[in-house]
Amino acid sequence: MRRSRLAVTLLVVGAAFVGTATTAVVGAPRADAVGARVVAVWAEPQAGYGFVDAAITEARHSIDLSMYELTDPSIIAGLETAQRRGVRVRVILDRAYHGGDENQDAYAVLSDGGVTVRWGPVTTIYHAKYMVVDATRAYIGTGNFTSQWYATTRDFWVEDTSPADVRAIERVFAADVSGRPVHVTNTASLVWSPGAEADLEALIGRAHHSLLIETEEMYSYGIEDALVAAAQRGVSVTVVMTHSSYDASDLAYLVRHGVRVHETPTTGLYIHAKVICVDCAGGRGTVFVGSQNFSTASLDYNRELGVITNDPLVVRAIEATVRGDARR
Repeated sequence: MRRSRLAVTLLVVGAAFVGTATTAVVGAPRADAVGARVVAVWAEPQAGYGFVDAAITEARHSIDLSMYELTDPSIIAGLETAQRRGVRVRVILDRAYHGGDENQDAYAVLSDGGVTVRWGPVTTIYHAKYMVVDATRAYIGTGNFTSQWYATTRDFWVEDTSPADVRAIERVFAADVSGRPVHVTNTASLVWSPGAEADLEALIGRAHHSLLIETEEMYSYGIEDALVAAAQRGVSVTVVMTHSSYDASDLAYLVRHGVRVHETPTTGLYIHAKVICVDCAGGRGTVFVGSQNFSTASLDYNRELGVITNDPLVVRAIEATVRGDARR
């Protein structure tokens, strides 16, 4: 019988790239890459958020930012400065959950500085974390711009320079910032919410050998059943999470059906990343990185954005990080 519950939150740990002291993995995309054209990947907390400050400073024409929580004073000041030097800066901030409290200061400062700032609608949680610079490159991530948590939180960011992806993101942003209805369309590289659950279930269903999963929350029967189905067809499935007694029944369900679950200590690095690594080995495989938690609300109701790619840059970084966190 299927287990019952009222709510579930899987705190799954996203690992950082293990290796050199560099803050990011950067390089040219592979010519035959499928999905997003990713040219850089950052694993937090090792990388830091200097790349965001640099991108804002380098902007010449436009910055479009959608962020669930924005409290980092450096980023706020950078956006205000960019607006003063003639860059068109537009920002969407969440208001539906507790964003009205968390984001109020940023909203006030940016508005006073001439930035176009809009609240997300109170009926929808705007949980997406992305920034588009000069309509040529999109930074898509799992982390909030909240500097007090940078040093203790596992997150990932990627830079996508695919013209088709950037155009699609800008189209949705333009509608969201103006409050217009918009139909979001998932592609081989972009996964939007609402409407992400079927695409992520399908991605899990493509695994032949291995699945590495890190996510902060899991409250989706569809995702959980897809993981169990993969394990039962012989795929090695590993879920890495921050320990929480609240998740005991859900983890027991996964373990009972062949999923390996590793819980990191609550006193260690907090796993906030949301990633899926499909058949990742030796730089080959497919990964998903995005703002979507594995919950019904996140997948089917919130505004979220994730990216799918098989670029070796991202595959290597995320595989190494998740496997490293699984050994903590």
